[in-house]
Amino acid sequence: MAKREGALPAQLVGGAAALVAGFVARKALTFAWTQATGKEPPTEPESLDVGLGEALGWAVVTGVGMEVARVLAVRAAHQKMLPPPEHGADNTV
Repeated sequence: MAKREGALPAQLVGGAAALVAGFVARKALTFAWTQATGKEPPTEPESLDVGLGEALGWAVVTGVGMEVARVLAVRAAHQKMLPPPEHGADNTV
């Protein structure tokens, strides 16, 4: 598979965007969790002092939220930096 022109800079910017998006997403998820539950999210979900439901809930919320933010950030960076694919080009992996 041939590399697209500008792929390396797009990957670098995408990686930086993913880090920033992860930081912002974590802050937003923490705020939303606090608003929804009335208490801070567990800092150590694996601790036996934290209820299983709360630990699993926080794990699901952060896992999905962080990955969604990362995917959106990387896709946006690639969309802005990479030229559009040529018509008829095979973009399968």
